[in-house]
Amino acid sequence: MKKPILFLLTALFFYLNSLAQVRVGILAGPNSSSVIESNNLPNWNSLKGNFKSRLGIHAGFQADIPVSGKLYFQPGVQYSAKGRKYAQSYDSTSSDTAWHNAIQYVNYIEAPLNLVLKFPLGKNVKFVIGAGPYIAFFFNGKENNEVSYTNGDFTTNEVKDLPVGNGPGKYKTFDYGINGLAGLEIGRVFLTANYSRGLSDFYKSADYDGNFKHQVIGGTLGVYIGKQTKEEVKPRDKDKDGVPDKDDACPAEPGTVATKGCPDKDADGIADKDDKCPDQTGVAKYNGCPIPDSDKDGINDDEDKCPQIAGVAKYKGCPVPDTDKDGINDEEDKCPQVAGVARYNGCPVPDTDGDGVNDEEDKCPQTKGTAANGGCPVINKEIVEKVNYAARQIQFDYTKATIRPASFAVLDEVVKVLKQDASLILSVEGHTSGDGILVANMKLSQARADNVKAYFVSKGIDASRLTAKGFGPTKPLNKGKTAAEKALNRRVEMILSNR
Repeated sequence: MKKPILFLLTALFFYLNSLAQVRVGILAGPNSSSVIESNNLPNWNSLKGNFKSRLGIHAGFQADIPVSGKLYFQPGVQYSAKGRKYAQSYDSTSSDTAWHNAIQYVNYIEAPLNLVLKFPLGKNVKFVIGAGPYIAFFFNGKENNEVSYTNGDFTTNEVKDLPVGNGPGKYKTFDYGINGLAGLEIGRVFLTANYSRGLSDFYKSADYDGNFKHQVIGGTLGVYIGKQTKEEVKPRDKDKDGVPDKDDACPAEPGTVATKGCPDKDADGIADKDDKCPDQTGVAKYNGCPIPDSDKDGINDDEDKCPQIAGVAKYKGCPVPDTDKDGINDEEDKCPQVAGVARYNGCPVPDTDGDGVNDEEDKCPQTKGTAANGGCPVINKEIVEKVNYAARQIQFDYTKATIRPASFAVLDEVVKVLKQDASLILSVEGHTSGDGILVANMKLSQARADNVKAYFVSKGIDASRLTAKGFGPTKPLNKGKTAAEKALNRRVEMILSNR
């Protein structure tokens, strides 16, 4: 998709270059890009200083189209390198990690749409300043994570084909934002400083909730290859209303094209000098006055069969019959004697299990439940406590996701609970303390949750009834300063609910 878009945009710019009032420039330059990120990580303030700008380039084409006087429209298409770097060193006396380096490079085909003012400074020299929006399409990019450990081990993970889409861990196909520029135009050569700021999130993290927006500062050097633009000579318009004096019936008073340049206070297309109701929007039939409508239903009294009661055109100004007062015409209402809703053709929302919670809001529409539990039966407190107790007893090998055999007995009790009631579903959540590297903690907590889920599946529990999610250190139970607090934060939680 990106190659056809690039080809079409390039072809469009060369077509513009052939027009008499338009010229096209070739441009290139360096830029420094960064990512403005906000998130819910508890230790973000200590991490964000490790992110650095990425040095890159941008190159492409820019059209120069005169609009009015000193104002020009400058659409463009260019390749733009964006992203950021990450580098962190660790104290070898307190950490097994020596350093962690990473890159997040994202490249786009970008289309800035700027309005630019040009101010003459001398012969063939102009000061230019402008701003406008931009749209961008994902082109390519890469990620790379490198970790060095104090024992000499080294790991690297490079992704050259970045996933694209709207899901976690993916990059958006489309991005947009605003940009500004200022600089000089010397003959056909232009030199500007540029700034752009993204307004949409270009990326969605798979590990935590956050917002990610591009920011770029750069410089551009370019040269126009087309003809010099020509200032358009516009006809005289003394009152500045867009109607030339030669066509303006009221050349000294601002008006509209529809009234041949004469004022029209009520904007009804009838000049005030011909309007009997100049302060009220009307029609020509009534010399600029509104059509009489006693019941204010939009139907002229002369055509309204119920002029004192608001109605609709279908019934010639009379109200639509609605016996059950549910807002649905009896002709379209399949339950005209019982108030309902439009999506059920005027009938009430069904309640299959008769528990007082309609099917659209009932999470268990085939089984009677309670409104407080979303229409599902209330889960027995003893069962909930049994599952919570089992979760607290789960043990893993140190810094690993392997479940210790001592945990199998309590897990088997949860298996019994799930087999006794097929309507129950279980969410397994893994958590760690804040020690160590965030990425490693996220992976460890996910692996532990996955292993607990896998154990249940191995015991005959349908995987569709189970979910597993690792939250790392992002949901601590306490501040995690002491060893005891950190131990409490390293846990697995199991949450029961109905289907």
